[in-house]
Amino acid sequence: MSWTKRINHPNELVAIGDKIDVQVLNINKDKQEISLGMKQVQPNPWDQVAHKYPPGTIVEGVVRNLTNYGAFVEIEEGIDGLLHVSDMSWVRKVVHPSEVVQKGDRVRCVVLNVDQERKRVALGLKQMASDPWEGDIPGRYHPGQVVKGKVTKLTNFGVFVELEPGLEGLLHISELAEHKVDSPEEVVKVGDEVEVKVLRVDTADRKIGLSRKRLGQPHEEEAEEAPAAGQAAPREKRELRGGTGSGTGQLFQMPGGEEKK
Repeated sequence: MSWTKRINHPNELVAIGDKIDVQVLNINKDKQEISLGMKQVQPNPWDQVAHKYPPGTIVEGVVRNLTNYGAFVEIEEGIDGLLHVSDMSWVRKVVHPSEVVQKGDRVRCVVLNVDQERKRVALGLKQMASDPWEGDIPGRYHPGQVVKGKVTKLTNFGVFVELEPGLEGLLHISELAEHKVDSPEEVVKVGDEVEVKVLRVDTADRKIGLSRKRLGQPHEEEAEEAPAAGQAAPREKRELRGGTGSGTGQLFQMPGGEEKK
């Protein structure tokens, strides 16, 4: 009955007594049945979607439905595009689309691609602006810089601190205090405003490493002491000594052999 709408009952489109145009699809003489189609007398809008909406096209539509993985946006009657959660923000990790849009919202997006065969249009919201990790964020946050932020989340490995709307840094549990911290709740709680020092800005992984215990240390000292991610802290070099005597005493003696020095 329709190319684009999911019809649950015929009365959504027609009523008894209506005159409609239909196309004969099949005739079954054995069952004495004639199959008719109503949508077949109308052009299929999906035939023109790829032509009308090439990648890069800016569209405006209404959010019709939310799912765990994204929002469906109607870009024209019967044609919905999917705005995936991963394409909603450059700086925020969006878990559910309701964090960014609501059903009924009118949004402007860019078409990322069209799969005409599968009848799918991929939309992007974050692509409406340039990627801040390519210049803006590393240009404003530098290792050694002291900034303020709000604690937004506690985990068993550390604390997430919001440095600005949508941008968070990780304050690892080992960087919370000089003493050993077993749980972040011992030091901070969600909602606290904290002063932290930027340790590193990783544009490849889109992460900012923070420290609270290094606030009083000069950055040069931190660079030498702080191990890179995935590396163990360097061990202190110690001179090897034999026994407790002077440096000229024997180290050991092989049975039946000469003294080794």
